[in-house]
Amino acid sequence: MLFRRFEALLDVFKASPELEPPQGVLPFYAHYLRQAWPLLIAVLVVGFFAALIEVALFSFLGRLIDMTQATPSSAFFSQYRGELLWMLLVAMILRPLVFGLHDLLANQAITPNLTNLVRWQNHRYVLKQSLSFFQNDFAGRIAQRIMQTGPALRDSALQVVDALWHVLVYAGSALYLFAEADLRLMLPLLLWILGYCLLLRHFVPLIKQRSATASAARSTLMGRVVDGYTNIMTLKLFAHTREEEGYARTAMQDLLDKVRLQTRTVTALDFSVTCLNGLLIASTGTLALWLWSQELISTGAIALAIGLVIRINNMAEWIMWVVNGIFENVGTVQDGMQTIVQPCHLLDRTGAQPLKVQRGAVHFDAIHFHYGKTSGVIDGLDLQVHPGEKIGLVGPSGAGKSTLVSLLLRLYDLQAGRILIDDQDIAAVTQESLRAQIGVVTQDTSLLHRSIRDNLRYGKPDASEAELHAAVHKARANSFIAQLDDNQGGRGFDAKVGERGVKLSGGQRQRIAIARVLLKDAPILVLDEATSALDSEVEAAIQESLDSLMQGKTVIAIAHRLSTIARMDRLVVIDQGRIVESGTHGQLIAHGGLYARLWQHQTGGFVGVE
Repeated sequence: MLFRRFEALLDVFKASPELEPPQGVLPFYAHYLRQAWPLLIAVLVVGFFAALIEVALFSFLGRLIDMTQATPSSAFFSQYRGELLWMLLVAMILRPLVFGLHDLLANQAITPNLTNLVRWQNHRYVLKQSLSFFQNDFAGRIAQRIMQTGPALRDSALQVVDALWHVLVYAGSALYLFAEADLRLMLPLLLWILGYCLLLRHFVPLIKQRSATASAARSTLMGRVVDGYTNIMTLKLFAHTREEEGYARTAMQDLLDKVRLQTRTVTALDFSVTCLNGLLIASTGTLALWLWSQELISTGAIALAIGLVIRINNMAEWIMWVVNGIFENVGTVQDGMQTIVQPCHLLDRTGAQPLKVQRGAVHFDAIHFHYGKTSGVIDGLDLQVHPGEKIGLVGPSGAGKSTLVSLLLRLYDLQAGRILIDDQDIAAVTQESLRAQIGVVTQDTSLLHRSIRDNLRYGKPDASEAELHAAVHKARANSFIAQLDDNQGGRGFDAKVGERGVKLSGGQRQRIAIARVLLKDAPILVLDEATSALDSEVEAAIQESLDSLMQGKTVIAIAHRLSTIARMDRLVVIDQGRIVESGTHGQLIAHGGLYARLWQHQTGGFVGVE
């Protein structure tokens, strides 16, 4: 019950504005830490009292020695009963309570919650990035940076909070207690503090820099390893195991070199601090003994001075470990920021409204798009698709057909022109509502590494079992689904399909994708090589289902196999980003243009038919 109370002090999934995280290390930290500032302040205050208690125990040690020397043993307990009981209370009750409260705040309230709050908010932000964001980086590296930034930020923040009071309280209290005994006892500690600060000033920037480069190398290695695992079939087919080993080994060697450089810096710092600590113990002990020999301080003061500097020595080595951890984590956060803190190029406009589709008319109005190239992929294209019309997009590879579909889905923004759906500019509506109104079956069908049921419900999250079965029946997928199983005991609809659906054949993945779109039942339908992975017999079997699916919908279909779209209401021929022909199959054949040549290639000389 107590654990749950502290664990509930910070809501990981609380509503928060979906803002781009700020640039710069300190603003980035502040962005997340301000969401947990009461807990961090509480840890800071509790840490202050914990450090005071530790120093008080050392002070009492010196006091205890002086009391034993100044008082006969027979009268000792009667004379100091109250002081002894107070210190017993501090050691046995107050100290455990304060340290226990610190652990509850740090381990229950902050450590799991702040870590996952950072991960959750970063994940939400990255999910809204454009398609090109993910195409330009390793998926494994993006995921690792999301996962590692949270714990690195949390650890460095907690380490700073914990170290702050230990440094201030121990150093300040030691100087006060030394001054109370004899001002000269302060001199070794003051010189030690100066030397300690100079060492930190020299080594900390090196540790920070080298930690950041090591973290970047670690992310690169992770990206390469995950890339190899994701494409394991390609690796096997091309017998590239040795080449893949070399590809990963290069990144691993680079990481090894950077980590070695980082650990050399840490070792040099630790050795320097150890030497400095040795000088502190020796000089303080020697000075304390000399002052005692001159009868200027008591025996208890010697015990206090030596005990306290030994404790400071241990604390200094702990601080070095903390400083190493802080700046190693800061380097990790900096590395993560390179991926996370990037502007989203595809944002909903302020005040964007949901798309409302009543008729399903689509108008590409003089659009221009070039993927950032100097020449246009789509150059001034104008196309109107009437409500309920079924058009086929035809053209050679690279003509811009699939690009047109991506632009309709607003996976990219136009350089000029507009795309209208029922006279609503898609750039002015919310992206979620736009894509909810368009059903898509693509050529490269990718399934999630989840169960068949979970993949199907991507089309309709609240679909009933009856609706699921009806959809897979229409898509002619029920026969193979019943035979599926996985190594976790899942069977049929509960069987997991593997990463990107690798446990299914291309045709099986395509039929699941078609069933998913059947469930979605969107008013606008895009078929981008929807039957390319099916053999002729299966394609013929589900063509009736596709015809049923297209009833009453606006359809845009792309197919290199022209026979699959020849029956469309209208065929639009695209070449080099422009419409060069438009008409029915019969009209275009009679015209004898590009479409007629493509048709001839597929039905005549191209396949060797006389």
